[in-house]
Amino acid sequence: MNAVQEEVLSGLATIVNEIAGVAPDEVLPDRSFADDLDVDSLSMVEVVVAAEERFGVTIPDEAAGRMKTVSDAIDYILANR
Repeated sequence: MNAVQEEVLSGLATIVNEIAGVAPDEVLPDRSFADDLDVDSLSMVEVVVAAEERFGVTIPDEAAGRMKTVSDAIDYILANR
């Protein structure tokens, strides 16, 4: 993982911690938001909104729906910054 990916991962870990109460060190690229991190659909909307604000990206609903893992979110954010 490069430095930019690490920066986005760190930011997502902070967001997931604030919204879902998951320890930041549990937020890893291969983790599923729903299955591994217990982020429900309502919390996922909050994660998406917070990620949009933090990273300056727009995440349409269809893109958000495809974000199953932390890695999916990192890839989308980096591709659309």
